[in-house]
Amino acid sequence: MDKTITTKEYADFIKKLKKARLDAGLKQIEVAKKLKRPQSYISRVESGEYRLDILEVKRFANLYKKDISHFI
Repeated sequence: MDKTITTKEYADFIKKLKKARLDAGLKQIEVAKKLKRPQSYISRVESGEYRLDILEVKRFANLYKKDISHFI
């Protein structure tokens, strides 16, 4: 069984997350400041190194003005 973080489904989720950030016109550093996290956290999330839980996804969705279902 593959680890969830390396599945195609998770890779698709990460692509949607990054695209939503770009569509919102935000840089990683801007997202990091709004979420009170280091920029390296955003980078690691977008590279798939960190796995997000549903509450973190909700925070990203709100910031990017997307419904959470957009990412699922």
